[in-house]
Amino acid sequence: MKVKTVSHRLLLATVALLVSGTMSAQKAQPYAGTTITVLLPPWSTLPKSMLDRFTKTSGIQVNLQTLGWDDIRAKIVTSMVAGSAPADVTEVDWSWVGQFGAANWYTPLGGLLDKSLVSDLAPASIFTYKNQLIAAPYFNDYRVLIYNKAMFAKAGVKSLPTTPQALTAAATLIKQKGVSKFPIGVPLSATEGTSTAWYLLTKAFGGELFTADFKPLFISPSSAGYKALKWEMDALKAGLIDPAQTGLTDVQTQESFKAGKIAIDLAGWAGNLPVYNDAKKSKIAGQASALLFPHVGAKSRTIGLPGAMGIPSNAQNKGAAAEFIKWWLQPSNGEQIFADLGMLPTRTTILQSLNKKGKLQSGPTLLTQLAGVEPLFAGGTPEWYPQFSSGVAVTINQAAKGQLTVDQAVSQIAQAAQKAQQR
Repeated sequence: MKVKTVSHRLLLATVALLVSGTMSAQKAQPYAGTTITVLLPPWSTLPKSMLDRFTKTSGIQVNLQTLGWDDIRAKIVTSMVAGSAPADVTEVDWSWVGQFGAANWYTPLGGLLDKSLVSDLAPASIFTYKNQLIAAPYFNDYRVLIYNKAMFAKAGVKSLPTTPQALTAAATLIKQKGVSKFPIGVPLSATEGTSTAWYLLTKAFGGELFTADFKPLFISPSSAGYKALKWEMDALKAGLIDPAQTGLTDVQTQESFKAGKIAIDLAGWAGNLPVYNDAKKSKIAGQASALLFPHVGAKSRTIGLPGAMGIPSNAQNKGAAAEFIKWWLQPSNGEQIFADLGMLPTRTTILQSLNKKGKLQSGPTLLTQLAGVEPLFAGGTPEWYPQFSSGVAVTINQAAKGQLTVDQAVSQIAQAAQKAQQR
């Protein structure tokens, strides 16, 4: 009888352990067996090993899809208008916040992400609409000038450029010495990268695009915006920019830089240096370095164009989607993604760690430039921005093709702004 009692107790204890283990596993992987679809730009393509690691720790399968930046926005708009989610997690660009927030297309993340995590995300305020965080920034994208040290040295450039005029002189010398046929790489296609490069140059020439009440400031020949566009068109006419750029995006421009075809990535992504200097991914490994963006004032100015991940309001797997976002933003993952993909982390603690470890290439320059990051719109991105920026890209593309003069182009851009604001 005693033996039976002991055996019975052992059996109960074993069952209890099995049940406890099952409950612990369920608690650790509450969304095990779920498959989520994630829609991001090509530069956010994670290595398969990382996605496999996420699946192992969470039990969640990830179907990662990539599309061009403009195509993602089109898919989101089309899907949401039709009442279907484009994916469980999607890219949310800084420029879409006003439009998407007003339409209530994205799930507020306040209840899904820890407050400590949100407070560590430097650009979080950019993705806040009416006091609600609608997307979590994961790509701390701001612009610097990235140049090829070997090309500059071969051409005999003695002083690194600090002004737009000095940049023109350096590029001219590089071309004259036969080091690069078209030294400056900047997109001129009818895409967002073309628009943002002009916005950046407007800052460099010391100005703004609009007044506080959104009146154009770029029409007069004495304005920074006019000078910025003229600088681009003059560089194109002088053969410093490849005419083929009228058909190239910012990503394709980066490929030209990696291939050693151009000496200057004009609107360089701050986090791209690890990729440019990776011998497995670039032909110019060890030669890419960052400069403070050339400027006409006392301080180098630049723009922040961060990317974020959001969960559509009609997504089916919001809990699993939030787990993916939180996993991406973990410190160890942030450092690996920066090393593998050149995507500068958005968490302040990760940036501090990278700098301390000496893993932030051109670290002093990047951190100095970071202090000069400004939003394109001080009062927040307006709802009409996507329509306006699309008009900018089309107009600059037409000017680059010789179809419009600079005067005609700035006038057309002003009309695009007025039309966008009236919608």
